Amino acid sequence: MRFLIAITGASGSLYAQRLLDQIDPVEHEVHVMLSQYAPQVLAEELPDGLKLKPGVQTHSPRSMNLPFASGSNPPDVMVVIPCSMGTMGRIAHGLSSDSMLRCADVMLKERRKLILVPRETPISLVHVKNFELLLLAGAQLLPANPSFYTRPATVEAVVDTVVARVLDHMGLKHTLVHRWQDEPE
Repeated sequence: MRFLIAITGASGSLYAQRLLDQIDPVEHEVHVMLSQYAPQVLAEELPDGLKLKPGVQTHSPRSMNLPFASGSNPPDVMVVIPCSMGTMGRIAHGLSSDSMLRCADVMLKERRKLILVPRETPISLVHVKNFELLLLAGAQLLPANPSFYTRPATVEAVVDTVVARVLDHMGLKHTLVHRWQDEPE
C-alpha cells in the first residue's frame, strides 16, 4: 500500500513518530510531508528529531510537483497526524494553498481514505462545523484521545492507544495494545 503521512505544527509529534515506527517501508510505500510549522514543534517535542526508516520518502509542502497532487495518482491512505485546527479548517474548505492541503483535497475528491488526527482542546463551534464538513466529505476523524483500560505505564504507551486506532483505520495489523475483551456471558 502507499501511505502519505502528513505532520502539522500541532502539538503531538510523538503520535506521528510512533505511527511511522509501526509502518514498514519495505512492505509499504511510505511518504512523509511536514507543514510549514511542523519543524518548530518537532524540535520542541522530539529533541533527537523525527526518525525515519530507510526507504521513507519525504516531500516539501511547497512543491506541487509530486504524484499525490493529482487525482490520477493518489496514495491509498493519507493520515494527517497530528492535525492542527488551522490545517483542518483549510482542508474542510478546500483551500489547497500548498501540496499537503492539495493532497488532502485529492483524497476527498477521489473518495480515498483521509484520516485526520486532531489534537486540540477545547473545541469551538468553528471546529465542530469543520468536523461536520469533513465527515460529510468522507474524511475519518480520529481525535488524539487516548484510552486507559490497557493501563499504559509510559507516555509512549498512552500515545500507542491512539496510534493503534489509526493503524486499524489504515488497515494495518499491529500488536501495539491489547484489544478490548468481550465480556463473559
